[in-house]
Amino acid sequence: EEDSLSPFIRLQEKKKQAQLMQKALEVKEEVFRERMKVITCRWRDLHAKEAQLKTYMEKSGRILKENDKMRIQALKKASKERERKIQKESELLRAKRELEALRNKHQKLSNKVQKYSIFNKYLEDVVKISQFEEIQEVIWRYKTLVRMHKDLLQAQLEHKEMSEQAKVLLDQYTAQKEAEILQYKNELVQLQLRFDQAQSDVLPWETCWADIQNTTAKKTLKLGTIKLAIFNLFQ
Repeated sequence: EEDSLSPFIRLQEKKKQAQLMQKALEVKEEVFRERMKVITCRWRDLHAKEAQLKTYMEKSGRILKENDKMRIQALKKASKERERKIQKESELLRAKRELEALRNKHQKLSNKVQKYSIFNKYLEDVVKISQFEEIQEVIWRYKTLVRMHKDLLQAQLEHKEMSEQAKVLLDQYTAQKEAEILQYKNELVQLQLRFDQAQSDVLPWETCWADIQNTTAKKTLKLGTIKLAIFNLFQ
């Protein structure tokens, strides 16, 4: 029985294998058909895309020059943007440095405020025992006194400068007048010498003048005598 059943079993197994292979083949055929459908759709899409690409290439050919122009403009714009970016970064760096400086200054001021906080307590005590009602009034009074002190020092400095300028002018005037006095003294000495020389020269001339007067008197007397004699002779 085993020998008679073995071919039948094998046949049944072959049938099962054939059925399985048929089903697998049908599945593969269905998959192939579906794939062919997909390939066909893709082929149509490819043709459509090829047509679109051709149209796009034609359009691209027309706008290529415009794209070059736009590209140049874009490069210029990018260059300007890069310059503005560099400028902004520089400004940002400067602002960061200023901010850091302000923070340091704020920290120093905070330290000073903390250091000088005892003076606020002192001013509060001053307000309590003085005629002032607020600390700000004390500060205003102090600033007024400081300003008056500065004005006084400035006035003293200006007065000192004016005094020094007046002293310099006085020294210059004194030196000028002393030089003029010395010149006048020298001229007076010269005039005195000339006067003495003139007086020494007057005496001989006075003597000569007296002689001339005596001679003239004698000549006049002689002339009168001659006139009288001529008149007598004429009579």
